[in-house]
Amino acid sequence: MTPHDMPARHDPGPAFRALHQRGNPFVLANAWDVGSAKMLAGMGAQAIGTSSAGYGFTQGLPDLGHLTRDQSLAHAADLVAATPLPVSADLENGFGEAPEDVAQTIRLACEAGLAGCSIEDTALPTHNAYAFDLAVERIRAAVDAARSLPRDFVVVARADGIMRGHYGIDEAIRRLQAFEAAGADCLYAPNPRSVADLMRICTSVKAPVNALAIKAFTKFNRAQYGDIGVARISLGSALARYIHQAILDGAGPIFETGTFHQLAKGANGVDIDTLVLKGGERASE
Repeated sequence: MTPHDMPARHDPGPAFRALHQRGNPFVLANAWDVGSAKMLAGMGAQAIGTSSAGYGFTQGLPDLGHLTRDQSLAHAADLVAATPLPVSADLENGFGEAPEDVAQTIRLACEAGLAGCSIEDTALPTHNAYAFDLAVERIRAAVDAARSLPRDFVVVARADGIMRGHYGIDEAIRRLQAFEAAGADCLYAPNPRSVADLMRICTSVKAPVNALAIKAFTKFNRAQYGDIGVARISLGSALARYIHQAILDGAGPIFETGTFHQLAKGANGVDIDTLVLKGGERASE
């Protein structure tokens, strides 16, 4: 089925777009497989996000630039089918440097049933940032492709240079403002150096801003993010890494000292079953 053939009930875009409210942020719950997506939906998530790092871990791959477009979109389609919630995908750099590569990724993301996606300005598989003009042109191509789709689609433009150590807050804001002028629906500069910098980002643009719950920013609650002016809080790979820490904590003693008592802390299987079933309700309707 192509996006042109999708009935209206399969259009997740308007509901997803409506969640993006400055000062009233929702949590984009980043999942890494069907089970985690269903559990998060069952626990009350309003929307699901993919995590390139989290999904990569399940495939035995390290973060950044190791997943193909086909892998990422097939995984995203599985999450779309898993719950009735809108799903936004972390599509890294759009799987190509050329603006047309990014545009094609947007079209394929729509076919996968996604409500939106993020495109970053990192020249993967390196950690380098694309030159300013090319970065803007790539987002403009993504937006043009999204606007030509038969349904709504939310384009998130990412300026990752702060997180990657390639530029500072002033350049990040310059890029975000240019991405906004190119038509991006939501703006995202992961891991600014301070709350003051995050506030600068929010006040420098009119479009909704996504914040990442990472490092020092895990100290803030949803209401405090709202006071800063954030519209969306994503978990990124943090929850997947939290789960992998549990693997380290649970399996480490087994192989180091031969002890198993730590496994008694595991979640109750009935509780997991309940959430998985609840989260998947109506997904097949």
